[in-house]
Amino acid sequence: MTEEIIIAGFGGQGVLSLGKILAYSAIMQNQEVSWMPSYGPEMRGGTANVTVILSDERISSPVLRKFDTAIILNQQSMDKFQEAVKPGGLLLYDNNGIIHPPTRKDINIYLVEAAKEAAKMGSAKTFNMVVLGAYLKIKPLVELENVIKGLKKSLPERHHKLIPMNEKAILQGMEIVKEENLV
Repeated sequence: MTEEIIIAGFGGQGVLSLGKILAYSAIMQNQEVSWMPSYGPEMRGGTANVTVILSDERISSPVLRKFDTAIILNQQSMDKFQEAVKPGGLLLYDNNGIIHPPTRKDINIYLVEAAKEAAKMGSAKTFNMVVLGAYLKIKPLVELENVIKGLKKSLPERHHKLIPMNEKAILQGMEIVKEENLV
C-alpha cells in the first residue's frame, strides 16, 4: 500500500500540521513516511501545501506530480491541484471560500464543511482535525489511537491539554463528510 497525498490551502489553516500529524500517525503504525512542506514567504494568509506519502515499502522520492488524494482548503489550491489527482483518486474539500467547486467526473469527490463545524465547536483551531477526521472516514489508513499518539508527538507538551478537543474534532469530521459523486 502506498498513498500519495497533497494537502493544500492558506497558511494559518493548519495545512502543514495536518500533514505532520498524519505522517506521525503512520510512523506509529511502522509505515514508511515522507512529509514535504511548501509555503510562500508570506506564511499566514499565503498559500501552503504539503505532500505526504504513506507506504508499507521504502519511498523512492518525495517529489510527486500526481496524487492519489488531494485535500483542498481554498480556491487557489483547487485551481492548482484538482487536475493533479489520478483518475479514480480522491478529492476532499472544504467549501468555505470555494467559488468553483470541483468538476471532474473521473475522481471521487467528498465535501466536509470543516470551517462551519469548527465554528460550531467554538474553536477555529480544530478546523484541520475536522478535515483529518473526514479523510480518515473515507480512507482509514491510520488508526485513531495512532492519530492521538501522532498528536502527542507533534504538539508541544504545553498544548497536550487540547488533545481531547482535537479528538472530538476528528470524530466530528468522520460524521459530517459527504460524498458528492461516484466515479
